[in-house]
Amino acid sequence: MISAPPERRLLATLFALLLSAPALFTAAVADEDAPLYDTVISGGTVMDPESGLVEELDVGIRDGVVAALSKGPLRGRRVLDAAGLVVAPGFIDIQSYGPYYTMSLFKAADGVTTSLTLHGGTIDFGIWAAEKGRGGQMLNYGSAVSHHFLRSAVGVPDRYTAATAAQTARMVEKVEAAMAAGALGVSFSLEYTPGATYEEIRPLCAVAARYKAPCFMHLRYSDPDPPGTNREAVAEALRLARDTGASVHIHHITSTGGTFTMDETAAQIEAARADGLDVTACVYPYTYWATYLSSARFDPGWRRRFRIDYGDLQISGSGERLDEDSFRRYRRSDKLAVAYAIPEADVLRALAAPWVMIGSDGLIKSNGNSHPRGAGCFSRTIGVYVREKGALTLMEALSKMTVEPARLLEGVAPRMKRKGRLRVGMDADIVVFDAARIRDRATVERPMSYSEGIEYVLINGVLVRDGADVRYEKAGVLIRGAGGPGTP
Repeated sequence: MISAPPERRLLATLFALLLSAPALFTAAVADEDAPLYDTVISGGTVMDPESGLVEELDVGIRDGVVAALSKGPLRGRRVLDAAGLVVAPGFIDIQSYGPYYTMSLFKAADGVTTSLTLHGGTIDFGIWAAEKGRGGQMLNYGSAVSHHFLRSAVGVPDRYTAATAAQTARMVEKVEAAMAAGALGVSFSLEYTPGATYEEIRPLCAVAARYKAPCFMHLRYSDPDPPGTNREAVAEALRLARDTGASVHIHHITSTGGTFTMDETAAQIEAARADGLDVTACVYPYTYWATYLSSARFDPGWRRRFRIDYGDLQISGSGERLDEDSFRRYRRSDKLAVAYAIPEADVLRALAAPWVMIGSDGLIKSNGNSHPRGAGCFSRTIGVYVREKGALTLMEALSKMTVEPARLLEGVAPRMKRKGRLRVGMDADIVVFDAARIRDRATVERPMSYSEGIEYVLINGVLVRDGADVRYEKAGVLIRGAGGPGTP
């Protein structure tokens, strides 16, 4: 048996004694003729956002699947003591990268069990899936096909040039092939490819719509001031949804499309949803974004657009703030910098929207030049915005991190119907945490820091976090679109 820390074990024992001695005896002795499970998570408070279930139950896991939820004690070859803890579906990172070895460890330590490459992605999904699957992966994984990378693949010379009609036709062919092989959608990074036209991206969204797959969009603009405004950027995404029938998911809405205008942006999207358009978004719970300094986001005028200056930039993984000289130097070497440029009010407004999910937009590199959201996004959502600020209830936060992203993708990927829920028959992707202690420890200066307060993480029934111990186990499965061969 893997036991809880002594102080939590003592509290659980005292609580049982208060209830009655017979109750303590009954809870401690399971029927020897009862079924034996591979793993039992014992005595925790099970929270399932889809059903609204909140109840102290034992969870029995067999063959990687939740096989039982029981008020009485279950027998297991391994028993994880969850007394005083929350037992929830594993978190789904709807806006991630990879999968990569180092990143996977930090995401698993943050409760993430499914990490999907839906900001960026691949060109040839079949090759990507074969390469990633060859050695096995720790987290459940899947990918979109990337418009950004396709532009280079078909010969568009740079980010400021529009694709020709012939180049667009070749991109359509490649998107069709990727979707047929199992890609989860099409991703666009229009702020990074300002030359891309509506005529270029519309036919790619039409392909996604035929596969019931979302278009994942980093919008074209990130501020309210002409030329190029948040309202125009959101209007372009809504026009794509209306013209093609595709569902549209807006990435990190507090840093593109909603910065300084979240009330107006939310109203714009809510009006479109009321009109029948399928539009959602995600957010990371930070007041600073990050990107590489050579990107188009730092083209001339960035200080005016983002209402910041050089000193509001910091090299991630260090304490160094920039000045004009260091900005130019680091832009040549393409360092990742964070920008303190997101109003807290925008974060709070985005979190309040029922159509907004949690997505990290983060990875952790072994060199440490990474945004802390790659290691602490989900724990921070609970620790700061549930427990400290009260911006969400715990169940609301869990829903945004589990069943809502699962629902977004289940139309294209049948396996997602078994993710993001905690009930019998679902995949045993489970996170067990202390709601009073969970918090992120990753900072801009030290992004490579595990979250605290998470006791256990299981991926398809495999234990990958046990207290402070995080182990790289090849427990993940490929999340493949229904167009792909052998889709489970």
